[in-house]
Amino acid sequence: MRIGVIGLQGAVSEHIEIINKAMRELDLKGKAFWLREASQLSEVNGIVVPGGESTTIGRLMTTSGIFERVKEMGKNGMPILGTCAGLILLAKEGDEEVEKTGQPLLRLMDMRITRNAFGRQRESFEVNLDISAFGERPFRCVFIRAPAIEEVWSNVEVLAEYEGKIVAAKQGNLIALAFHPELTDDTRAHEYFLKLCESSK
Repeated sequence: MRIGVIGLQGAVSEHIEIINKAMRELDLKGKAFWLREASQLSEVNGIVVPGGESTTIGRLMTTSGIFERVKEMGKNGMPILGTCAGLILLAKEGDEEVEKTGQPLLRLMDMRITRNAFGRQRESFEVNLDISAFGERPFRCVFIRAPAIEEVWSNVEVLAEYEGKIVAAKQGNLIALAFHPELTDDTRAHEYFLKLCESSK
């Protein structure tokens, strides 16, 4: 199994490290790798769109030819995990800030998002949330200038909420997390994604 972490900007190496750890936990053969070119997409079983600066990631994905390929692959059932900025990119609709910045959106998930829903960088925080999809134990969620999902429709499954805001959701082959699961030692979020990749092979 090969998982491509889009490595144009943002938290890439942390995702690669924890995905490889999660593969060992699940006894899966494979590896995560740094995905920088559209040609590398032909060899993936899953894609991670990491946190970072969403406008920058979206524009770099567009100029590199990755954006349209990922959009098409997502529509055709390729498992995609979007964390923080990646959650924004997966959304069908954004807030005024998204429109103002000309933020490119993959428009794959039936949800409307709010950028910086919990404040700026200095308001970053960590909290334990009950996310049954990840298991019985609470999951430590690291929020850094985090977005939130304002509204979902169609068949989007809400996985977690915090302070009345949706912070984790799934729709078919797509998973969106407002927090940074790669910044903890807990592999359960990535294991959840890898199981989806394994069942989609």
